Amino acid sequence: METRSNYSPRTLFLEVLALALALLFLAPFYFVVVNSVKSFGDLLVNSASLPKSLHFENYSRVWEITKFPKVFTNSLIITVASNVGLVVISAMAAYRMVRVPSKFNKLLFLGFVSAMVIPFQSVMIPLVRVADWLNLMDSIPGLVICYFGFGVSLNLFLYHGFVKSVPREIEESAVVDGCSPFGVFWRIVFPLLKPMTVTVVLLNSLWIWNDFLLPLLILSSPDLRTIPLATYSFFGQYTKQWDLALAGLVLSVTPIVLFFLAMQRHIIEGITAGSVKG
Repeated sequence: METRSNYSPRTLFLEVLALALALLFLAPFYFVVVNSVKSFGDLLVNSASLPKSLHFENYSRVWEITKFPKVFTNSLIITVASNVGLVVISAMAAYRMVRVPSKFNKLLFLGFVSAMVIPFQSVMIPLVRVADWLNLMDSIPGLVICYFGFGVSLNLFLYHGFVKSVPREIEESAVVDGCSPFGVFWRIVFPLLKPMTVTVVLLNSLWIWNDFLLPLLILSSPDLRTIPLATYSFFGQYTKQWDLALAGLVLSVTPIVLFFLAMQRHIIEGITAGSVKG
């Protein structure tokens, strides 16, 4: 029996539209990558054209000027430490608030959710004063603690909704077998939160790795600079080294893009698992 094709002009139109949107969103990547291997003069003449000659020495100069291994290590330490703390704090707090729905926990959850709508710019000055008072300025641990404060609201909100889908019967069975409350969470509940944990880690990493303003406020020593702060050094008051800045930008986004591509499979698996019931 001959099957009828479902391919219609409307489907063709949607595919062409999706392709056009994809090219539109990929255009900035084209400009960054292409212009990162151009000379400064060629970049100013026509930034949209292909390079006449490849200047890979831009990358070697950026590597030396920014001390890229050092700033990469700083960014990696800050991102990993912040992710670990945010996941532990947010997951445990969300689990407690869901399983013990007291009035205090409901008000506390409402307070965390309300904090998400406060603009960062409105708390910059109080943040610097409090961080200075607590001796958190110009230190990587101090910056990580600040990320805890600003990131826990969204992470808690995401975990709070996901914990509700975990059946209580599993936890009750573990308690009957003699498992402690901490054991129930870490051995039973937390592994079930893997899809949300992957999503939270990815969102946090994209935010923290590319963040510029908070490290600028907290860190002042050149040895503690992150990758965005190091890249900003190519923009002076009178000169803007676009060729080096774009090469530095390629070096900075490459690790986080590779990380996103590696984690994408786990996110899709989590979404698929969460869409099937029974």
